[in-house]
Amino acid sequence: MRRIFNVAGPCNPQQHYMIDAYRRLGPEVSALIADAQYFIIHAARQSGKTTLLLDLTLRISAKADYYVLYCSLETLQGISDPKDGIPSIVSALAHALRVFDLPQAAAFKQGLDLSDYTNVLKDALTTYCRSLNKPLVIFFDEADCLSGQTLINFLRQLRSGYVTRSVAPFVHSLALVGLRNIRDYRDEYRPPNQSLGTASPFNISKRALTLRNFTFDEITELYAQHTADTGQVFQDDAVDLVWDQTQGQPWLVNAIACDIVEATPPEVPITVEMVSNAIHAIVTRRDSHFDSLMARLREERVRRIIEPVITGEKAGLNSLSDDYSYVKDLGLIRDDRRRVEPANPIYGDIIVRSLNWPTQTVLSEENLPYQLPRCMKGGAIDMDYLLRDFQAFWRENGAIWKERYDYKEAAGQLVLQAFLQRVLNGGGRITREMAAETGRADLCVEYEGKRYPIELKIRYSSKTLREGIEQLGRYMDTLGCERGWLVLFDQRKGMSWPKKLYARTKKAGGKVIRVYGA
Repeated sequence: MRRIFNVAGPCNPQQHYMIDAYRRLGPEVSALIADAQYFIIHAARQSGKTTLLLDLTLRISAKADYYVLYCSLETLQGISDPKDGIPSIVSALAHALRVFDLPQAAAFKQGLDLSDYTNVLKDALTTYCRSLNKPLVIFFDEADCLSGQTLINFLRQLRSGYVTRSVAPFVHSLALVGLRNIRDYRDEYRPPNQSLGTASPFNISKRALTLRNFTFDEITELYAQHTADTGQVFQDDAVDLVWDQTQGQPWLVNAIACDIVEATPPEVPITVEMVSNAIHAIVTRRDSHFDSLMARLREERVRRIIEPVITGEKAGLNSLSDDYSYVKDLGLIRDDRRRVEPANPIYGDIIVRSLNWPTQTVLSEENLPYQLPRCMKGGAIDMDYLLRDFQAFWRENGAIWKERYDYKEAAGQLVLQAFLQRVLNGGGRITREMAAETGRADLCVEYEGKRYPIELKIRYSSKTLREGIEQLGRYMDTLGCERGWLVLFDQRKGMSWPKKLYARTKKAGGKVIRVYGA
C-alpha cells in the first residue's frame, strides 16, 4: 500500500508517513498510569492526540498489566443536560468496550438505572472494575466536547469514584484528552464570585500534559520516509523553511508536504519555492484546520492576549493568568523566546487574515483594491502611492471600522494590512513579525524578488517617532533593504486629522525612511 502524508484523522504506519507518537509524550503517560493517577492531555487541534491514544491503548494492552480502553466523547457535543448526557456517556463506554473486545463488554449496561444520572456512571464503572482481574485504564478522547452540567456531573462522578477507590473498585488511571485543559471550564460553569467548593470536580487530575510539536529532526525524519519510499528528495532549504514557518505543528508539516507531493512527479526534487507556494495555497484556502482556532479569536479572553501580540503594545500579560494559559493551550501563542508571539508564522498570518477578512471583502466590493500595474513605478511597487491612498481611506472610514472591530486598538493595523492584502492578492505576499511588548509590528511586502519593509506603530507620545525610526532601521538591516516605510497610528487625544495625516522623509544610517501618519 502506498503511504501518504496524512491531513485527516489519526495516523497508522501502514497508510501514513508518521513519527512514533509514543516518543512525543508516551513515557510521561506510562509513568502516570503506573502511579494510578488521573491526568489531562491537551493540545491544539490535529496535533496527534488521537494517534497517541490509540498507540498507547495497543502498546499498554500488549504488556498485559492493564485493560486499556479508548473512548471518544465526540458524539456528545452540545448535550448539556446531564439527564441525557450521562446515559450517553455510559452508552459510549459500552460501545468502546465492544470495539476493543474487553471482558464482560456485553454486560456493562445490564441492570443499570439510567434515570439515576447523578450516580449511574460511577456505579457502572465500579461494577465493571469489580468484575475484572486486572486494573482498568481509560482514555477519554474529545473530553472537552462535554458541556454544561453534563461536564460537571461527569467530573463529579469520576471524582467520587476516585476518592473511594480504596474501598470500592474503580478506574485505576484515567486521562481526559482534548483541545483545552479542563481547568479552562471552571469560570464558564460557576456563578460570579462563587466557588464550586472544596470538592470541585476540576480537582481530579494530578497533571496536565501538552503534546509537543515535531522537532526539526523529526520533520527531517518524516520527510525522509517519503524519500525512502519514492526517491523524491526534500532539499535542505525546503525543510528549513517548513520548520521556520510551522515550528513543527504536525498538521501544517504534513499539509505542506501533501500539497507538494500530490502535484509533483517523484523524480522532481522538492524545493524551497515549492514549499513557499504550498504555504501560500494553504493559507489562502483557509483549510478547515484553522476553523476551530480562529473561531476563538472572537472570545474576549482571547482578544485580551492576541491584540497586544498584533499591535506590539505593552499589556502587562501575566503568564500565570487563566486567560493566558487558555490561549497558549489552544496553540495560538508561544513564549519560549522571551516574548509572546503567534505559535508559528503561518498562524500569525491566519490570525490577521481572519480578523480583517470583513474589511478585505468590503474593499473588494467597493473596488478599492487596485490592479498591481496601477501601483507600479519603475518596475517596483509604488508603496508611497498605496500609503497615500490608505491615508485618505482611513480618514474617511477609520471611525467606522474601529467600531466594527472587537480589536479596536489593532483596528488601524488590521485595516491597513487588509488594504495591502487586497492589492497583493494579484501577486506578492506579506510576511509578518508580531510579538507583544515589542512596541511595533513589522511587515515585509514581497513582490517579484523585491522587498518593502513596513513598520506599524501606535503613537501615544512624541518619542514614538524616534523609536520607530530606530526599530525600522534594524528591521531593514535584517532584510538588506535601503528604503522602508513607517506608519504611525496617532492615538494622542485632541489630534485633528490635518495633524495626524502627513508624509515625511527621514534618513538614518544611510537608509531612507518614509513616515506616514494615520
